[in-house]
Amino acid sequence: MRIAIFTNNYLPNPFGVSMSIESFRREFEKLGHTVYIFAPEFKGYVDENKNVFRYPALDLKFKNIRFPIAISYSYRIDRILSKLEIDVIHSQHPNLLGWQAKRWAKKKNVPLVFTWHTLYDQYAHFAPLVPRRLAAWWTIKNAVGYANVSDQIITPTPSVTEIIRSWGVKNKKIESIPSGVEESEFENAEGIEIRKKLEIASDETVLFFIGRITAEKNLTFLMNAVAKVLLKNKKVKFLVCGGGDYISVMQKIALENGVSDQVIFTGLIANNDRKNYFAAADIFVHASKSETQGMILTEAMYMGVPIVAVSATGVKDLITNQINGLLVKENEVDFANAVERLINDNDIRRKFSENAKKIAKENYTASICAKKMLEVYQKTIEQKNDSR
Repeated sequence: MRIAIFTNNYLPNPFGVSMSIESFRREFEKLGHTVYIFAPEFKGYVDENKNVFRYPALDLKFKNIRFPIAISYSYRIDRILSKLEIDVIHSQHPNLLGWQAKRWAKKKNVPLVFTWHTLYDQYAHFAPLVPRRLAAWWTIKNAVGYANVSDQIITPTPSVTEIIRSWGVKNKKIESIPSGVEESEFENAEGIEIRKKLEIASDETVLFFIGRITAEKNLTFLMNAVAKVLLKNKKVKFLVCGGGDYISVMQKIALENGVSDQVIFTGLIANNDRKNYFAAADIFVHASKSETQGMILTEAMYMGVPIVAVSATGVKDLITNQINGLLVKENEVDFANAVERLINDNDIRRKFSENAKKIAKENYTASICAKKMLEVYQKTIEQKNDSR
């Protein structure tokens, strides 16, 4: 199968959409399929993969994070696409390069598959010059229109399917396929060295968060809730990995609560070092309500790290309360109490850890998820051919 993926967000940005694309690409190629990726240019970054084609882009920053914005036309890329044989086009976004994905699917008369990655109403603050409600309304309306003309929609979790239907998606061709954990990236994890490097004692409990340090991750709530735990437990450290404009907000909350010496901010970490930070952790804490899946949660599960999370879309599809973690309402005291329960009960922590690993290995590995996606591609191609 020859698969073309169009995305507004790709390497070297280490975020969810980029990681999802890379996971599927590697698995597709292992199974003998050809994958072409069309993405914005990222100045200073050179692709090793000869099947990555870059559109010109504006090199912009949002919340101190580089997000190149594609210029969604390129004569050079058009010439390349005109010569390529493609069986299916998979769009990761409804706009910019999503427009090109739709255009080329029509020109080549091949299926257009669209993954609805994002709860767009939670990301309206990324358009600072537009009123938030207006930005959310327009973005959702645009995505709904795109989804309704696609040949197949992919959602990361079933709860996202329910939401987009409530927003007006009438297209009945929807499948839920999560992005899987790349198992090879989590082999031979070594947490002891990370603890030594960060001066965390062997008898200290490590609460862990990794991700973008930005507003949509609900980090004010998370830091306030964790601060309550730290104040009562001097043998607990909070390890925060990632970059973004909310680091200063979290630092201020930690300082105001007198727990700064128990909070460690590492900044961005290398992708191949993530496994070691998970291995150094005892409990993963997660408060975001904007996730459609949260790949970081399946990684935590795969590494056997019990999770305390705010019950929200995407999250509740992965975490079963009292089985592989604890789900709570968005209440600081409830969240802190759940964390303390895991700190104080080694047996339940061990049980959640074993359950999390089992669930992840049976449902959320990259190979399992890629095979599901290929089955959907094949079915969509056959349906397109039958309709001609």
